[in-house]
Amino acid sequence: MATIKDVARLANVSITTVSRVINNKPEGVSEETRQRVLQVMEHLNYQPNRVARGLVTRRTNTLGLILPDITNPFFPEIARAVEDTANKHGYNIILCNTDDRSDKEELYIRVLKSKCVDGIVFTSSSMPVFKHVKQLRDYKMPFVLLDRHFYDEKLPGVYTDGYEGMYEITRYVLEMGHRKIAYIGGPHESPNSMYRYAGFEQALKDFGLVLDKELIVEGNYKISGGSEGVLELLKRGRDFTAVVCANDLMAIGAMEVLKGAGFRIPEDVSITGFDDIPMAKYVEPKLTTVAQPCYKMGEVATELLIKLIEGKTVEDTVITLKPKLIIRNSVKKVI
Repeated sequence: MATIKDVARLANVSITTVSRVINNKPEGVSEETRQRVLQVMEHLNYQPNRVARGLVTRRTNTLGLILPDITNPFFPEIARAVEDTANKHGYNIILCNTDDRSDKEELYIRVLKSKCVDGIVFTSSSMPVFKHVKQLRDYKMPFVLLDRHFYDEKLPGVYTDGYEGMYEITRYVLEMGHRKIAYIGGPHESPNSMYRYAGFEQALKDFGLVLDKELIVEGNYKISGGSEGVLELLKRGRDFTAVVCANDLMAIGAMEVLKGAGFRIPEDVSITGFDDIPMAKYVEPKLTTVAQPCYKMGEVATELLIKLIEGKTVEDTVITLKPKLIIRNSVKKVI
């Protein structure tokens, strides 16, 4: 295996000059010399030792990506965007899946610190914990939050406007004539859940409706949350013509239970989701939902993180992207 000494000898330059070329430092290296060194490196198939290089540059050109549930179809597109954007800038990715567990988040932050990553894109569990932000700050680790709000603190982050998205889809259901609307939300104390619920509630108010608390149930952003949520609504015995869900997985779970109980969708009960995961357009009926720009979120978050790492000027470290209402076949007009 070729070494840096071999490159220096064949290129007839010093080891310091080879190091400058590797680390893209033009001082004292002519373009002719740089090209000669690069040609020798290619000829010898020389791969710089990234650990040794990191000791010099104080960087490993590696980013950490912490996700709560890689089996949730919402997250793979985000992961792909983070990887694509990182690679474009010469960075690699270490992916960590936490299974929505706070203890695993804390563990992976420590692991990524030990791996000397340059920064972390962090999507926390549905119940974000401030001690993890403190942990990152104590490590002096650049980070960008993705998708999960940490209440009102102005931390670097990229989000979709959950309030606006839920307001728009609820308004659409109302404009379709529905007035008895049930809601399956995420965990009550989750900031994301709060924003979406606030959008739902405001839409009802703008149509002059009084919120019926018996038509509100708490979910968990998983298929089971939709299934159990609908069972609870049916158990309460309240009439409803539509169910607005805080994400697509819960909407799919709710649809299956309703169908099993003999309800036709959307003829008997209309239903909506949030996220526009890939399977939303393949279930029957195709799910009306709110699209989050997942790829764009991952791309923007990674671009922001790299700017922070490289000390570049950043005008705004809190970036909110717009959602989009996707109308399909799961909502019927009520006359």
